[in-house]
Amino acid sequence: MNHTELPEALLKRRAVVYVRQSTSAQVQDNLESQRRQYGLAELARTYGFREVVTIDDDLGRSASGMVARPGFDALVAQICQGEVGAVFCLEASRLARNGREWHHLLELCGLVGARVVDSDGAYDPSVPNDRLLLGLKGTLSEFELTLMRRRLVEGAQAKARRGEYRLGVPVGYRWEHKTVPEMEPDRRVQEAIRTVFRLFERFESARQVHQHMCREGVLFPRPGDGKRAGAPYRWETPAYRNIISVLQNPFYAGAYAYGKSTARTTLVEGRLTKSYGHALPMERWAVLLREHHAGYIRWVDFERNQERLRRNAHRRPAGSAKAGRGGQALLAGLLRCRRCGRMLFVLYTGLAPRRPRYACRRGHENHGTAPCISFGASTPDELMANEVLQAVAPVAVEATITAMNLAQQQHAEHRRALELETEQARYEARLAQRRYEAVDPDNRLVAAELEARWNTALAQLSACKQRLTESGKSPVDVPDEEELLRLAENLRAAWHSPRADAAIKQRLVRALVQEIVVDVDEATREVVLVIHWRGGQHSEVRARKPASGEHRRRASAAADTLIREKAGRQSDEEIAAALNRDGHRTGHGHPWTERRVASYRRTARICGYAPARGDGDWLTMRDAAAALGVPSQVIRGLIQRGVLPAQQVMSDAPWQIRTKDLQAPTVRKAIRTRRTSSRAAPKNCRRGGRKPTTSRRGDAQ
Repeated sequence: MNHTELPEALLKRRAVVYVRQSTSAQVQDNLESQRRQYGLAELARTYGFREVVTIDDDLGRSASGMVARPGFDALVAQICQGEVGAVFCLEASRLARNGREWHHLLELCGLVGARVVDSDGAYDPSVPNDRLLLGLKGTLSEFELTLMRRRLVEGAQAKARRGEYRLGVPVGYRWEHKTVPEMEPDRRVQEAIRTVFRLFERFESARQVHQHMCREGVLFPRPGDGKRAGAPYRWETPAYRNIISVLQNPFYAGAYAYGKSTARTTLVEGRLTKSYGHALPMERWAVLLREHHAGYIRWVDFERNQERLRRNAHRRPAGSAKAGRGGQALLAGLLRCRRCGRMLFVLYTGLAPRRPRYACRRGHENHGTAPCISFGASTPDELMANEVLQAVAPVAVEATITAMNLAQQQHAEHRRALELETEQARYEARLAQRRYEAVDPDNRLVAAELEARWNTALAQLSACKQRLTESGKSPVDVPDEEELLRLAENLRAAWHSPRADAAIKQRLVRALVQEIVVDVDEATREVVLVIHWRGGQHSEVRARKPASGEHRRRASAAADTLIREKAGRQSDEEIAAALNRDGHRTGHGHPWTERRVASYRRTARICGYAPARGDGDWLTMRDAAAALGVPSQVIRGLIQRGVLPAQQVMSDAPWQIRTKDLQAPTVRKAIRTRRTSSRAAPKNCRRGGRKPTTSRRGDAQ
């Protein structure tokens, strides 16, 4: 259609010029395409449109239908309102690269009578011939995008299968002009990468490696300028993502990997959305070429590291024991439930300091099943510690020598890192000096800045030298050989040493134990531990499970036996003295006193006098009075006169009377005499009259 044939009614509407480029690189580099698209505004005025609007909100956005385009949505909205007379575009591919959006636009333009204008002419979508031609242009645009993408992808894959497709190399490598990448020539960078792998071999935990490097002040290189090859590195305190990226990248094992992730397409609010970076398992990688270049580690070491990292993932499904992460629980990450096969986790209960417990509740939390088992951690941990100490006792000396060598190696690594840092600082100081000396002294603006940089480099060099000197004078990380040998002879003292933290103990247990299958025997109230040792042997140990409310701060069994033996014969004060002489302590570690003995007897229900046993051999004064049918005062009087034998544990304690002593002739005679005297008393006394004037002591007697 010719521009002279546009109806006057359309020319009164608005002309919209749609400008789009697919990528940000095209926006920056393909400037000629931008000029041609913006020049369509002048073409619209030659058609006779007085109002021309340019929409360029979609610069740098693809028209494949996978990316939201606010400019295109605004264009469609204006067309639906009937305000657009013509849509100007350079070609059909600028408006859309997918059939859904293209035909939707044509349908709307046909309904409101708007025209579609490109460099070839104007088209009326309501006319069948024009609609057919526009449909073909849209189909060709969509096919062109698919074809170009397929060619690019296939070309990249073909080049990757030869190992020649340039990938972004990690820290420690350079890939400049050679066919294969090469290691970074900076030895300090190489040593930093190798340190990460050596520490992971020792700790078997990326988290522990990160904490160790931060604690020891080991720096990690970061690219100074990612866009410029060969840019100097920045040395910073490592982040956890730096450590885990080194351990998980197969590039450090000399392998070339391509296609490690994939893209996913989802329908979000009526629009297809593509997301990238979804990791694939190793068996689904598009290309994997081993021994492609020089590696920092071997491929078998890389696979072993991935297996360790997988086991250590506490929040992901993992079928094996996990690395020690510290904490109060010695067996955290090692226990597997015998009933459901899941790994037990640790929870802390009670008031501060909170006590750890092992529990298997994954099935209850995820599927609503009944919880399997739960028990305190203190008793199984102590039992397992004894088993480990017994297992390592025969090789204690060899282990001590290995520990000394490991400590010396660690100190040597730390000193080597300081030496490399000092050498780097010395180079930077010399470089700053040369730059300062090369500048014109009269140019004070530049000379002053270079002089300040030189002073900063000299201060950094001085600090590095100071740290290196201190490391040589006081190797605090290297233990004394005689001390370690003494600890080897007494492993229990070494185990309970304050310097042996929980993480060290956990690593020692994991060096010997693969996993522990645990169950609770409800009949005997015992925790059953089946230990799977590293060498393939299995052993079973049992630990008593405390009852509800039972605590560990109890007196020893020997102290309990002594209290029970002496409770019926000695006072609490004498029992406390005997306990202290034998070296016994209370459950809280305090010495015994009369009050503490009495409290223990009440809690343990230990009787302090013989009549309370209930065997009938001993009676209290009240029981004896009831047996003889007399008041208690009569029995007290017989005891005070020495007629009735009795004894007391301590002063003011209840009287203890043997049952057979009540049948003694003297006692029976005293009771008969007392009854006869009572019958011979005056009638007025027996009927409630005036009582005879006798003393209180005499009445008791």
